[in-house]
Amino acid sequence: MPPQSSALQVVAIPGSVRPGNFTGKALAILADELRQKPGINLELIETARIDFPLPGMSNGSPAVKRFQETVSAADGIILATPEYHGSFSSVMKLVIENMGFPSGLSGKPVALLGVAAGKIGAIKALEHLRSVCSHVGAIVLPGPISIAGVQQVFDEEGNCLNKGVEQEIRSLAGNLLDYLRKSQCPEVPLEEMVRHGNSMEWAPPTV
Repeated sequence: MPPQSSALQVVAIPGSVRPGNFTGKALAILADELRQKPGINLELIETARIDFPLPGMSNGSPAVKRFQETVSAADGIILATPEYHGSFSSVMKLVIENMGFPSGLSGKPVALLGVAAGKIGAIKALEHLRSVCSHVGAIVLPGPISIAGVQQVFDEEGNCLNKGVEQEIRSLAGNLLDYLRKSQCPEVPLEEMVRHGNSMEWAPPTV
């Protein structure tokens, strides 16, 4: 974990490339909250501008390499996805597939945000995304935000019409920053436990 005096590097990645998508509108509010916080460097990945190759195909393009380097250098990651057919988007899966091996998410604190048109929100999408992120070694933070009935929540300009929902979205920034700044065990950093498969030996401090 970086010294407290260093700026924290946060990367936000949307899982939708449709112009005017609701995922981007929700993520914009979260980005606004993060940019108001001191000591934070936020980079919003424009997934629509990167030609992510399918698994098994060449991924040596400069844009993909820059993306991998950006993720690897991040202290924390935000993944935002719409729910499609009961899961997260194919765009988000392609993004994760292009993070290299071992994954750039390995050992990284990851906060999740999901949007959906239905009444139950993006619950299934977030469950599946949590599973995949955990599988590649990410530290998935509790308290993911799921937005239901998203068409009624945002207007065409991206303004949130529900103050309660807006506050929930903004709270995700606090959750991530609280972890980055505070959540280090007295003896063993949680990130190190994940990187080493929870196999690190621990002994109580001597007195």
